[in-house]
Parts: sequence; structure tokens; C-alpha cells
Amino acid sequence: MPVPSALTCVRCNARYPIDHYAQDCPACRAKGAPANLTVAYASVPGIGTERESIRRDRGSMWRWHGFLHAAASDAVTLGEGNTPLLPAPSLGLGDVWIKDESRNPTWSFKDRLGSGALTMAKKFGARVIASSSSGNAGASAAAYAAKAGIPCVVFTFMGSAGPLITQMRAYGTMVVKVADKADRWRLQTLGVREFGWYPTSPFFGPVVGSNPYGMEAYKTIAYEIAEAFDWQPPDWCVLPVCYGDALFGVWKGFEELKALGWIDRTPRLVAAEVSGSLAAAMEGGDAMPPESPRNAPSIATSIGALQGTVQALDVLRKTRGAAVTVPDDDLRRWVLTLAAKEGLWPEASSAAPFAAIERLRAQGTIKPHERCVALLTAAGIKDPGPIETALPEPPLVQGGLKELMAALKSAYGFNG
Repeated sequence: MPVPSALTCVRCNARYPIDHYAQDCPACRAKGAPANLTVAYASVPGIGTERESIRRDRGSMWRWHGFLHAAASDAVTLGEGNTPLLPAPSLGLGDVWIKDESRNPTWSFKDRLGSGALTMAKKFGARVIASSSSGNAGASAAAYAAKAGIPCVVFTFMGSAGPLITQMRAYGTMVVKVADKADRWRLQTLGVREFGWYPTSPFFGPVVGSNPYGMEAYKTIAYEIAEAFDWQPPDWCVLPVCYGDALFGVWKGFEELKALGWIDRTPRLVAAEVSGSLAAAMEGGDAMPPESPRNAPSIATSIGALQGTVQALDVLRKTRGAAVTVPDDDLRRWVLTLAAKEGLWPEASSAAPFAAIERLRAQGTIKPHERCVALLTAAGIKDPGPIETALPEPPLVQGGLKELMAALKSAYGFNG
């Protein structure tokens, strides 16, 4: 297992102590260009690891502990990771595979972050876990805090999806609602700075990303994709992106495998977003993604941020990738398409990669022969509201077969 030796800035490579997880890079912030930190190791991650030994242990993502920041025996785990990679020929998008992260314990990819962050919280002796979240991140923090036996406070806002708030409460977390979204960060900052609470989510702005130990766990998505394709990585990986935590983690994971010679290249990465911050920066050549206000909130609340991060932009540029802004109509259409054709019901944000692939294929950016992996980040049952109005109301049938068939034809166009 590699031993974390420092936290380093993703932009300037400045080094900070391993317990600097509740701050960003002070040097970059002083220059007006805030940047997050990532984990650096005393030895090369994965060095000395045999690929076949990893294949024999399927317990959780911690079978990759030779690449991670803690030993598997010390992990706070609920069996996250090892999610399926599914072919999706019925979608009409060419060679597309779905990495279905909705199979994780709390039904979202945030469980990797939750496990990675809570493992170190326990090591550091954290007394309270704190998260600001509209849903998935808070639910995951709540579940893993429960597993670790550490109290958890989640700050959310009025209007957050009911099922997600219920999920957080079910795990025994202390949910706090605020009327103004900005108050989430203000209150969490007070808890972190005044009481030493351990943050798993962003809690100050401009946002630089989440807890670096949580982000480190996203590397395992890349490892699993490469392994599933027998170490021949896909041409493209497309992710729904809010702040780019998973985008950065997936890139870092592929880069580590390439450094070991396990793969020969890193896929080109795509950010499917709803506000257009990264797309604007890619087009304009900006050093930092601009804030991109919307006229109305997107139904993809999980990726509703108005401004991207430096590391997300850097990854897109390093991989010759792309950023695609996806409208709500495309999200609804792809949610229903995935459910009807592939039997997968994604959260609205998880439909964004498919809309992005569709557009990039049409533009010729993604060539017809190129293989794509789309990350489906969370299950639709966590936030069903945006889709309920897009589906017909089930008919009430009173009578026999004649009335049944008439109702099916009227409601669904079904003729038997």
C-alpha cells in the first residue's frame, strides 16, 4: 500500500501536510485562482501489485488498496465499487457501454467518495462528519458515517428531493435545512473552523472540489473500466460533471495505470454539464472556468453548479476532451430512453452523458468506430419528480377485457 506523503495542489504542485484536507491551496487562492489538493504518495501507486491478485478479491473497491491511501483492513466500507459495465447496443449510439454506478450501496457513485473520505476521517479521529448536499453526497456521507460510528450533519436546502432527504434521515444523520442555499456553506464553515468537523463536500467558494481523500477513491472507476476491457481502455469516457471530482479521479486513475504500463493510453474525457461553465472555458481559452448563470434551475440538480473547477478544465485539455452543455429536454428524453430500452432508470443528471455522446457523434468529434463508456452516476428513484410529469397517468380500468384493451390503446397506443 502506498503511504500518503502530502496533499499537493492540482495547479502549482505546492505541498501541504496530509491533514490539510479542509482547505484548498492558499498560494493559488491568494493569486485569485483557487485550486484543490490531491493525494501524493511516498511510492508509486500500484508499484509491486500483481494484476491477477487484484482479480481474486472482489469484496469492494478496496481490492485496489495498493493504489489507494489506506489499507483494505482499515477501510470504512459498505461493499462499494465493482459495478457492472454493460453494453448498450439498443441506444443507437454506436459502441457505447454503461458503467452503472447506481449499483453502489446508497445507489450512487458518491459511495466511493464516502468510503474514501470516511476511512481517513476515522484515521484522523474525526468527531463529526459534515456535508453540504442536495442529495447523493449527503446520503453517502450519512451512510458511511453510520458505518464508522461517527455523528454526521448534512446541510441541505428547502426544495431538495424528498426521497433523498428521507434517505439521509434513515441513516440517522442530523439533517439541517436552510432557506438560502449559501447558508449551507456558511454554517458548515463554522462547524469545520470552530469545532473541527470533518468535511466530505465543498463548503466554501469559489468551489475547488470535495475532500481530496474522497476524490482519490474515484480512481477505482478507471481501474475497473480498464480491467473489464482486458486493459484496452475505451476511446472516450463521458461523465456528468458538477465540480469535476469524479472526472479528475478517473483521469488520475488512468494515468496511474499508464505509468505502470498496464494500459497504453488514457481515454479522452468528456464533461456533460448543464450550465456550460467548462464549455465556455474550453471555447474561450480561459485559465479558470467562468460562472455561467442559468435562467432557471436544471432538473439535473446533482450537476447544477454554475461554475466548474480548475482540475476539471485541466483534465479536459490534457486528454483533448470536450465539454457539452445539455438542456433539460434532452435529459428527460434520455432518462425515458434508458429505462425503456436498457431497463436502467437513471437520475436526470445521469442521462447527461448519453445526450453528450449523441451530439458528439453527430458532430463527428466521436468517430463511428470509437468506443465510449458513459458513467451512470445515480438511480432515478432518488429523485423521481422531474420524470413523473413526462409519463402518462396509469388508466383506471373498470370492466373486462374489452375495457382493458380500450384503456391500453388510449393511454399507451397499445393494440395487443
